[in-house]
Amino acid sequence: MESLTGKEVYSQPDAIDRQKGKGIKKLKPYLPLYLLFLPVLIYYLLFSYAPMAGLVIAFKNYNFLDGIFHSEWVGLSHFRRFLQNGDFWLVFKNTVLLAGFRLAVVFPAPIIFAVLLNEMRFSRVKRIIQTISYLPHFLSWVVVYAICYNFLSDSGLVNSILAYFGMEKIAFLGEPSLFRPIFVGSSVWKELGWNAIIYLAALTRIDTDLYEAASIDGANRLRRIWHVTLPGIRTIVSIMLLMALGDILSVSFEQVTIMMNPMVSSVAEVIDYYVYRVGLLGANNFSYATAVGFFRSIIALTVVIIANVLAKKIDEDGGIW
Repeated sequence: MESLTGKEVYSQPDAIDRQKGKGIKKLKPYLPLYLLFLPVLIYYLLFSYAPMAGLVIAFKNYNFLDGIFHSEWVGLSHFRRFLQNGDFWLVFKNTVLLAGFRLAVVFPAPIIFAVLLNEMRFSRVKRIIQTISYLPHFLSWVVVYAICYNFLSDSGLVNSILAYFGMEKIAFLGEPSLFRPIFVGSSVWKELGWNAIIYLAALTRIDTDLYEAASIDGANRLRRIWHVTLPGIRTIVSIMLLMALGDILSVSFEQVTIMMNPMVSSVAEVIDYYVYRVGLLGANNFSYATAVGFFRSIIALTVVIIANVLAKKIDEDGGIW
């Protein structure tokens, strides 16, 4: 549409169509990337978001005959039942302790490992160590526990050596006080190299001129690590810490299930295993188990929100959102 002055003048519908055309043109170059992302989006919609509708049974006495929507509504009774249950403090304490030990040991271990690898000058040795370190990640927890059993069982390698020297055997896998160190130690061994990959990638983005400037200023290797390397990966560490806090109460269910036995159940049973025990092994406790799992998720979400706020106050780029 053209005016008397020779300039084009568009009506409102034409302007809207013009804006849509510009938007489509902007998206068109990225269409292959959106198509690649589509399976991921569908996966999370089907397996992460759609099942959230089932959380309603946490507020009902669910049974198969009445279905989800026609079961009796009981409100917060299942949550009160869990909080008043004698098992609550036991499983909650076990979950917090195991999660705390994992966060204190498993989280910083790959950072330290990545920094040490980054300081190595022999690239061939560095690649060999890195390859060997992340191979255990591809082993299932069944295989990892089988290795632990061969080393730490009553007839395992360690106790055989103790017996050879006339020392008393130790029930490593049946001693409650040893469960947590073995649990955390096996987690470190399995995931150390794999978790270090992202930090090694972040270390490659640090400007090498900063190291040269620090050397000129007289900084030794430890000083360069403290003042250049660690600040250079601070944002990545902050984001990874927030993600770890999101799973702080989701203590590896598979690992706990494999390592669980009656002798260590008092220190090994966590919320996830408790949900499995009362929900699947019990009789018609689906609503109660769902309420317990929902309770754990609410706490985890609260921890992540608080940690994100604190991270943003410390570092503007440190939060997830």
